[in-house]
Amino acid sequence: MFVLIAIPIGVLVGLLTGGRIERLSHWQFHWAWLAVAGLAIQVVLFSTSVADAFPPGVGAAIYVASTGMVLIAVWRNLAVPGLAVVAIGAISNLAAVVANGGVMPTTVEALRTAGLASDAGFSNSAVLVDPALAPLTDIFAIPAAFPLANVFSIGDVLLLIGAAAMLAGICGCPRVPALDRLLRGRSASAHPPVAATLS
Repeated sequence: MFVLIAIPIGVLVGLLTGGRIERLSHWQFHWAWLAVAGLAIQVVLFSTSVADAFPPGVGAAIYVASTGMVLIAVWRNLAVPGLAVVAIGAISNLAAVVANGGVMPTTVEALRTAGLASDAGFSNSAVLVDPALAPLTDIFAIPAAFPLANVFSIGDVLLLIGAAAMLAGICGCPRVPALDRLLRGRSASAHPPVAATLS
């Protein structure tokens, strides 16, 4: 969900700071098929009743494996500015999920704030008593009164920031030299912004 939110934010920031959206067409994301496959598996897993038909633990194992697929694809493209932050967020989430038996713990309070039920079948978020790595779990929530209400973790926030920064950097940020230096790790004045392309 947060990655989808990051797309319009990143593109908008890139355009407002003088970038050009056509630069996105020159960007190459290696192993994109792996990331798309991992995300597609999760969409099917959590938006249908498929997981309910699996033996205990199978849905959790698929969730961990699909998250690992996305992380591998991100790691392959780590040279792209902003993706390091995405990787940290993904690792944070994966660590919490693995440490808690294949689910992302949340709290009754967070679910209530988001207007979500705690007994809706297999989900990537579940209420656990005394979860491991609690600060990394879904302890935050977007209130039910807002669009896309849901629970989220600090890892999700890092995913949003990293993906938005990546897209803004690819579009180009010539009006914000400090941001350009941060994203690209080089002087914006000495090296004009170019599309993020990996060899």
